[in-house]
Amino acid sequence: MTRINKAACIGGGVIGGGWIARFLLAGIDVDVFDPHPEATRIVGEVLANAQKAYAMLTGAPLPPRGKLTFRDTLEAAVGDADWIQESVPERLDLKRKVLTQIDAVAKPDALIGSSTSGLLPTDLQRDMRHPERLFVAHPYNPVYLLPLVEIVGGEKTSMETIKAAMERLPPIGMKGVHIAKEIEAFVGDRLLEALWREALWLIKDDICTVETLDDVIRYSFGLRWAQMGLFQTYRIAGGEAGMRHFLAQFGPALKWNWTKLMDVVDLDDALVEKIGQQSDEQAAGLSIRELERIRDENLVGILQTLKRSHGGEGWGAGKLLKDFEQGLWAATDGGEKLDVAQPLRLIDTKVSPAWVDYNGHMTEHRYLQVFGDTSDALLRVIGVDLAYVERGHSYYTVETHIRHLGEAKLGQAIHSTAQILGSDEKRLHVFHTIYDTANDEAIATAEQMLLHVDAKAGKAAPAPEEVLSKIRPIAEAHTKLPVPEGVGRHVGQKR
Repeated sequence: MTRINKAACIGGGVIGGGWIARFLLAGIDVDVFDPHPEATRIVGEVLANAQKAYAMLTGAPLPPRGKLTFRDTLEAAVGDADWIQESVPERLDLKRKVLTQIDAVAKPDALIGSSTSGLLPTDLQRDMRHPERLFVAHPYNPVYLLPLVEIVGGEKTSMETIKAAMERLPPIGMKGVHIAKEIEAFVGDRLLEALWREALWLIKDDICTVETLDDVIRYSFGLRWAQMGLFQTYRIAGGEAGMRHFLAQFGPALKWNWTKLMDVVDLDDALVEKIGQQSDEQAAGLSIRELERIRDENLVGILQTLKRSHGGEGWGAGKLLKDFEQGLWAATDGGEKLDVAQPLRLIDTKVSPAWVDYNGHMTEHRYLQVFGDTSDALLRVIGVDLAYVERGHSYYTVETHIRHLGEAKLGQAIHSTAQILGSDEKRLHVFHTIYDTANDEAIATAEQMLLHVDAKAGKAAPAPEEVLSKIRPIAEAHTKLPVPEGVGRHVGQKR
C-alpha cells in the first residue's frame, strides 16, 4: 500500500490545520481531535484558504474532498487511521504523553508522525509500546502548499516505517526527505535559526528595520533559493570553474569576523517592542488571514512558474507539482463510458473564490481556462494524454471564439460539454458550452480549431491512426446532432 486511505490529525492549529487541509484536498477522510474551543473555526478558515489556493494552483481534477470529522476523544480519532499526524504544542512532556496515548489505540500498521520542529524522535518514542512506527514528519507552513516534509527516525524507528512514510507522501503532492541522523531542529530549522539569529542582531543594532531586512531576502537570494537552493546557487556563482572555484575564492571569508552567529541576542522587552512595532508598521493594517492569502497567491505563482520551467519539464517544487497533477489526471482516465450520441460532458466544477472579480462573477480568463480544460479532457478521451504529449506530439489550439451568454457566480456549480463539428488528419473542429448545472442554461460557448503538431519539428503533422480511430466514432455520432447556435459567428455579428 502506497496511499493513505484514512488520516487522523491530533491538533488543529497552524500546522495541524495545514495537514488537515492537505489530506482533505487529496481526497482522504480525516478525523480530528483538538480540545481547543475554537478548533472548528480555525480549521475551517485554514481549509477555506487552502481551497482558494488549490483553485489557483492546479487545473487538474482534484479528487472529491475527503470527509472532515471532529471527534470528542483522541481514541475515537485515531482508531482506524493509516497515518496519524500529531501537531500539539512543542513541549516534550505533552507530545510524549499524546504519542503514547496514540500508540496504545492505533492500528498495528498505522504510521505515527510528529510535526515537531526540533524535538528528537528518540525522546518522543521513549514510553511507546511500538516505538518502531514513530517518526518525525516535520512540514513547513503552509503545509497545504509547501511540499517538503523532513522524515526523521529515532533509535527505535524501523527502516520499514521510514520507507512507508516516504512512499505515502507523493500521492498527496509532498516530497519527503530522509534526514540520516537525528539532531535538534533537523536541517531546515538549523538553517533558519542561523539566519534568524543574525537577523535579530541586525535589528537590535539598528542596522536596518524588519521591513528592510525582509526586502533584502525577498528581492534577492530568496528568489534564488526558491528554485535552486544554496549549494547549486553557489555552484553557478563559481562560474565555469564551478563549486571548487567558488569555495577557493570565498572560503577564506568564513574566517572574517562578519557575523554574530555564536552570540545570542538578548531578547529583552525593549527589543521585543522594537520588533513588534516595526512588524506592525510593515503589515500596514493587513490581518493575519489577509497576509496568509497574499502569501498563498505568491507561492502559487512561484510554483506555477517553476512547473513551466526547464523546457516545460518543470524544476524543483514545480516538477513535483507537475508530477502530482499527472497523477490527478491519470486517476480520471479509464472512467465511466461517455455517451457519444450527445455532446460529451467532460468538466464538472464550481466557481471558486480565486475565479471571481470584485463583482463576484467569474473573470474572462477563467472562462478560457474552463474551455481549455474541456479541450484537454476531450484530447485525453481520444488518447492524446500526458504520455502522448511527452512523446512529442499534441494538438494546439489555433483559433478560439468565445461568447458570453450569462454570468457564472461565486460558488455556482457549472459543467461543460464538447461537440466535434469536424475533423481530418490534422484538424479538430470543436464547440464547447459551459452550463449552469442547476438549470442547464448555457452561460458561455467557445468554438475552437485544434491542429495536430509534431512538437519536436515545430510544425503541423497528421495524427496517427491510433488517435484518428478514436475521433471517428465520436465525430460520426456528432454529425447527427443539431449544429449548435452560434457556430461560425464572428465578433460583433448580430443575432
